Amino acid sequence: MGIQDIIEGKKQWRAHMARVKALPPDYQIVYKEMQKYFFKVGPVGLADGRLLTGLVDFFEEGAASGKGVLELLGNDVAAFCDDLIGDSRTYADLYQESVAGKPGTAEQG
Repeated sequence: MGIQDIIEGKKQWRAHMARVKALPPDYQIVYKEMQKYFFKVGPVGLADGRLLTGLVDFFEEGAASGKGVLELLGNDVAAFCDDLIGDSRTYADLYQESVAGKPGTAEQG
């Protein structure tokens, strides 16, 4: 990863966060909590940016239609998050596989 990639990544992240800040306050709060959860759980595909960008797209559509954030997600936001990444592998999964010595992991002999 070169310096240009880092600069471009920062520009994209700032633009993404500007979109979040343009959302209504209740959407912003829920987005930030979901973002923390995803960073903590660590779905492997999170780095490509599609999950968080798609979430902002979804929130923008909901806000434009006048719906509250809980009308879109339901009352159990954690369950909604789990459903979003349910089929995704997490870094915890990769670690468990490496500890167990499953084929295709870092520990091969």
